[in-house]
Amino acid sequence: MNVESTRLANGLTVVTDTMPGIESVAIGVWVRSGSRNEGEAEHGVAHLLEHMAFKGTRKRTARRIAEEIENVGGEMNASTSTETTAYYARVLKDDVPLAVDILADILTESLFDEEELAREQNVILQEIGAASDTPDDIVYDHFAETAFRGQTIGRPILGTPETVLSFTPAQLRRYLETHYTADRLIVVAAGAVDHDDLVEQVEQRFRSLAPMPANTPDLTPAVYTGGDFRHERELMDAQVLIGFEGRPYHARDFYASQVLANILGGGMSSRLFQEVRELRGLCYSIYAFHWGFSDSGIFGIHAATGSKDLPILVPVILDELRKATGDIDQSEIERSRAQIRAALLMSQESPAARAGQVARQMLLYGRPISNDELMDRLENITPGRLTDLAGRLFFDTTPTFASIGPLEGLMDFDAVSGTLSTGTTATAAAG
Repeated sequence: MNVESTRLANGLTVVTDTMPGIESVAIGVWVRSGSRNEGEAEHGVAHLLEHMAFKGTRKRTARRIAEEIENVGGEMNASTSTETTAYYARVLKDDVPLAVDILADILTESLFDEEELAREQNVILQEIGAASDTPDDIVYDHFAETAFRGQTIGRPILGTPETVLSFTPAQLRRYLETHYTADRLIVVAAGAVDHDDLVEQVEQRFRSLAPMPANTPDLTPAVYTGGDFRHERELMDAQVLIGFEGRPYHARDFYASQVLANILGGGMSSRLFQEVRELRGLCYSIYAFHWGFSDSGIFGIHAATGSKDLPILVPVILDELRKATGDIDQSEIERSRAQIRAALLMSQESPAARAGQVARQMLLYGRPISNDELMDRLENITPGRLTDLAGRLFFDTTPTFASIGPLEGLMDFDAVSGTLSTGTTATAAAG
């Protein structure tokens, strides 16, 4: 890694990852603020602000923003997550100054015109409607809401139709001034980029950013609750999510949780895929995942199946979780490490992926982490450590259950909880 980092006088950090032999640059601004930073009356404002940043500034119309970047063959986009928001561009190396200028313009000079706001609110209402019509998407929203009941960390990022329509230009400006301060922003570029040149450009264009707000609201700590959500709908398939309290990024077991998720449901050779899909044919899709946040996490399994296989699906999954608490083979760990290493190295052939990876590391750890260090963290993971982790993950906390579709025959939540708390064989209980 050819990573350099500079912290400007106003607190903004500039990081570059130079990649010899390519002609393009991926550059972006990552903000340490997402949907979780919203107040009670601000549900959806972070995502709306991300949209509105492209809708006109003091010197550029929305159309001009799009035309200027596309006139040089570049592209721009943005995304909002639970704890961060990102604005990024991909351009040829000679066009980096233009990308910096546009990114600075949309983040420091946006107008938030009322007519543009009304149009974009309508766009997001359509986005919310589309998500509601997509069961394999909306089930994740219900899953997060159930895992963290009544908390901003569990709320859907898009907001609700009522909250989205309630926002005014003044509210957008207030959120921007509170959360988009220099101490919360990181500019990252990867590819054919010169560090000193980029620092000079960023220092010139982002100098108007306030170092930090006068009064930043404290982030409410996440409290995992777990629970049950079921929505009976006339669909061809049922979407089922089973989850448990995961580990935050800084926890010792974070990387072990990633490896365990890989072993259980990270590919075609994983335990759940082989047992549930290949040997039993109980579903057409199944995988495991681990989401880490700054102070909590979720370990989950998602499966999609027809109604006739639903009664036995969850018991078989629970039995595989129970087996993981007693026996994990070293060969499974080695395979998981190889998958993680290959994914890491393959992603680093892309400037956009490298910029995103460095940005996340800077936001979470305050420094870039080398590939060797990442792999070293995986070297200390043993079968005994994983079986111990599995026992604590699956049997020491209330599960989270979310399902949508034809749910007749789906295992009762109390039965799921009882099976996990006692460690009994679920398939035998299901008959």
